[in-house]
Amino acid sequence: MATAVLRRPLLAALLPAAAAASSSRPSRFRLRRCRYPPTVLAVSSDSPKPVTSSSTGGDNPDEEPILPLLQELADCLVLPPKFLSQLPRDLRLDLNDAAFDLSNGPVLDECGQEVGDLLLNLAKAWEMADTSTSNSLVKQIPSMEPYLTGSAKSAFGKRLVSAGRRFQAMGQYGKGELKKIAETMSKTGKLLSKRPVVQSEVEAMKVKRKLKFLELEFELTAEKANIGAAVGLVFGLLSWQLARGVQNIPDGTMQYANDNAMQMAKSLKVSLLVLGYTSAALSVFAALGLLLLAQQINSDDKPE
Repeated sequence: MATAVLRRPLLAALLPAAAAASSSRPSRFRLRRCRYPPTVLAVSSDSPKPVTSSSTGGDNPDEEPILPLLQELADCLVLPPKFLSQLPRDLRLDLNDAAFDLSNGPVLDECGQEVGDLLLNLAKAWEMADTSTSNSLVKQIPSMEPYLTGSAKSAFGKRLVSAGRRFQAMGQYGKGELKKIAETMSKTGKLLSKRPVVQSEVEAMKVKRKLKFLELEFELTAEKANIGAAVGLVFGLLSWQLARGVQNIPDGTMQYANDNAMQMAKSLKVSLLVLGYTSAALSVFAALGLLLLAQQINSDDKPE
């Protein structure tokens, strides 16, 4: 108790001195707080989760943000309990068709792993008429917004348009839930599938313009197509001239040992004529095809 009494006056005497020192000298902690701006959170470029600026609609400022569209789609897909299991048989068949259109084909490659898995699970819930699982899955649609970039967004939109047609065919049922789903799916799908062509995708399409034969691989260009057309025309002309030369050989200019030899010679002449004229015709058709291909390549390579 005595020790406590002695320390209190000492502490009281030190506090005014500390307060006076702090009032006459600015706090270093306060200066440091005011000196630096608020910390900006950064996301590493090697993050597995794609990052998009949904508030501005992506890289294109004129593009409509997709998060409100996904939220509207999710809201209309939330159905009353046991709604799917109570559908008539014909509507259940249309629902299965909508599920097929939503998840058929290479959905994982086109829409990505995350969106593809969600569509596959949602289609399975529709086929089983499991309303509870369907409602749980559709609530995850807005969270797929970071993964809907580039071609994945367009593929997802096309699938929504196709599935929306199935819901449109169901007509009016209940309180209009199916009709609202059809309208929302069609509107959202059309907006998502309308996207500008990225220059990198154009370059990727040009890279695929190759011709492979066994182990050989040739890049298709307009110049090479024109050269091939010229070679085809020359080869066709030579084949035509050789066939004409064989045809102009008189049958009586050569002597044969017997009738069998003469028949064999005539058969060989006919075979050479057929081979020559056929080769000439095929060469001309190949040359025309290469000329058309060169024109198409030139038109595709022109800047828009």
